[in-house]
Amino acid sequence: MAYHSGYGAHGSKHRARAAPDPPPLFDDTSGGYSSQPGGYPAPGADVAFNVNHLLGDPMANIAMAYGSSIASHGKDTFNKELHRFVSVNKLKYFFAVDTAYVAKKLGLLVFPYTHQNWEVQYNRDVPLPPRQDLNAPDLYIPTMAFITYVLLAGMALGIQKRFSPEVLGLCASTALVWVVMEVLALLLGVYLATVRSDLNTFHLLAYSGYKYVGMILSVLSGLLFGSDGYYVALAWTSSALMYFIVRSLRTAALGPDSMGGPAPRQRLQLYLTLGAAAFQPLIIYWLTFHLVR
Repeated sequence: MAYHSGYGAHGSKHRARAAPDPPPLFDDTSGGYSSQPGGYPAPGADVAFNVNHLLGDPMANIAMAYGSSIASHGKDTFNKELHRFVSVNKLKYFFAVDTAYVAKKLGLLVFPYTHQNWEVQYNRDVPLPPRQDLNAPDLYIPTMAFITYVLLAGMALGIQKRFSPEVLGLCASTALVWVVMEVLALLLGVYLATVRSDLNTFHLLAYSGYKYVGMILSVLSGLLFGSDGYYVALAWTSSALMYFIVRSLRTAALGPDSMGGPAPRQRLQLYLTLGAAAFQPLIIYWLTFHLVR
């Protein structure tokens, strides 16, 4: 009986030889580095790794989510209390902004040295809204910057494994209290210096709240580039904010007419402006140095 098997005519069994695996189409760059001669990292790999680390940390994401809820709750509470004591129609002036104004104002806060005209524009003795006048103070940027600062603080605390609701709440409340104390001190200084101007609480709150922009840039630079990046950003934003405050308070807020009068009054007004400007870097440092380690 003839048995048919898988053998050929010569009785040898043919076996298929496995083909080698094809080379990968792309290099594995999941480690944050691309293949470079000598094993050196690609340019910008450290920054990319830091960004991925910041965004991928689960504790940082939880901290940011909690910070967002705190900021939203605080904003709702603030709006409810605001309706009780403040005319909303007057407050709308400080939120009359558009995208072009916000972009230009942020650029002015970061680099104010080339700006020439600092006078607030008027139309029939009524100041133009911020969207029509770059020199007009607004409360939109300080409000959004404060919320962003709280979120960034939560992320920084989460990365450092120091996050807790109590610590983040203390960080947010401290930043808010310092601004309120600064506004009260400025109001007292304006009263003692007998400054004759249209400067009110909302103007001072706007100028005081612009520091949150510098705080965000300082903390973000510290998280990405370490302590060296933090101190470089701190020095730059502080000097830019001091220049902005001096020029704004002397020209836009106080007005050139208010700088007249007796010599003692002029000196008092000058000391008030310089004191308000010199106070900014101290607050920025006090509210941000513990977030960068």
